[in-house]
Amino acid sequence: MDTEYTGPVSIEAVGKYPRAGIFDVPSDFLVKAVYENDLTLYMSSLYPGLIKYEGTEGWITTKPFEASDPAILNSVIKENEIHLLQTDSMHGNWLDCIQTRKPTLVPAEVAHRSCSVALLSDISMELSRKLYWNPEKEQFINDPEANAMLSRPQRKPYGTNYIKV
Repeated sequence: MDTEYTGPVSIEAVGKYPRAGIFDVPSDFLVKAVYENDLTLYMSSLYPGLIKYEGTEGWITTKPFEASDPAILNSVIKENEIHLLQTDSMHGNWLDCIQTRKPTLVPAEVAHRSCSVALLSDISMELSRKLYWNPEKEQFINDPEANAMLSRPQRKPYGTNYIKV
């Protein structure tokens, strides 16, 4: 989808935070993230594990494995089409790559961008408003309050600020 090395340009999210207990993350949430290429990503606690891709020729979901046209489920990816790398274990791939020095299936930048969407969603939920993001600068646009939430004070003696080189 050409979004793995960038981030959304806008994000809006709502969530229900627990009133008691040790968890302080929303148990119920809905997120809408829009990318510069007009791709819109929705995430919701109502559909855990579900990924649905919608395009000009229909849609397909991963869990359950369904499609707008059942013939899509039996299609074969041609040699000249995009093939995703596969592994039985992401942790196993990581350990293999340590030994072989080959690149991992998920580069660090892609993992960072994936995690960023979740963190931006949380900031939008906490501020209860739509936010605009510059994925190149990795800052919110004209929003000092949201930018102040991108980091927090490090606890001494832990954290990168306290490493002596």
